[in-house]
Amino acid sequence: MKCINKIRKCTAIVVLCAVLTGCGNVAYSFPYNPDYSVSSYRIVNTETQDTVSAFAEDLCVVSEDVLVDGVDTPTASAAALFDVENGEVLYAKNVYEKLYPASLTKVMTALVALKYGNKDDILTASENVIINESGATLCGVKPGDTMTLDQALHILLIQSANDVAIMIAEHIGGSVEGFTEMMNEEAKKLGATNSHFVNPHGLTDDNHYVTAYDMYLIFNEAIKYDLFTEIVHMTSYDTIYHDAKGAEKEISIKSTNWYLNGTCVMPEKVTVIGGKTGTTTAARSCLVLLSKDTSGNPYISIILSAESRDVLYAEMTELLGEIRK
Repeated sequence: MKCINKIRKCTAIVVLCAVLTGCGNVAYSFPYNPDYSVSSYRIVNTETQDTVSAFAEDLCVVSEDVLVDGVDTPTASAAALFDVENGEVLYAKNVYEKLYPASLTKVMTALVALKYGNKDDILTASENVIINESGATLCGVKPGDTMTLDQALHILLIQSANDVAIMIAEHIGGSVEGFTEMMNEEAKKLGATNSHFVNPHGLTDDNHYVTAYDMYLIFNEAIKYDLFTEIVHMTSYDTIYHDAKGAEKEISIKSTNWYLNGTCVMPEKVTVIGGKTGTTTAARSCLVLLSKDTSGNPYISIILSAESRDVLYAEMTELLGEIRK
């Protein structure tokens, strides 16, 4: 399903287009909406034949389920496979259903941090890094501990540490609330208008949700940063940070991605570069991945709310099998 044929059906995305006229530059607000009969893929000035590019010209866009014979994701609430290079939707199931993202949230956290921070920034842990919620993944930082943003991003994306997510949010946004405002603003810029964030880590909240399609938009933007792609490809990470008195503290972490740590075998002729895992009781098991075919072409795959981690990877492996066809 080519994205150029589906632009007029994309929901809830607004683009501001500047069109030259004989009277000067005029700005028009042009919404993407399935109820509009006019496509905004190619906007042409009839007098000058000037054109402007539409918002989603380089994006995969889907308006309905795209199911494939032989591919089954029965326990997943939503799933998708996108051919990034060719702008094709290879599989789509409930991609606009609002669901809990768990730690897939941290893709947006990393994206905002990469966009507005500097990897050499020094972060200092506040009292808010003390998280007592049962099951929350923590790296064990204490108030007063310091580390660079580069270190924090590695721990955030590889170990999925919620306490480090707080450190990043407070450094970049001034507060968790300020940072989540930045997350939501960035989501709007990307067209991810069916998502809403209230924290930087993904612990369950009724007002914290995403869709599979929005996760594609967010992840697609994140992989434009080399550091992000480098980190999610790593199988382990060792570093030293400091406590409030300057003493060294060592940390050694391993990837939670089963394709990278060898727990699950990648499909034939598919290379999983990396991604982000996420699990909570409410969200169940979630995964977003960047993979490549034998020619090096990139694909983004997403599964939200699978029954269990075992089932998640079984269904993801079946989904990734579509890449080689």
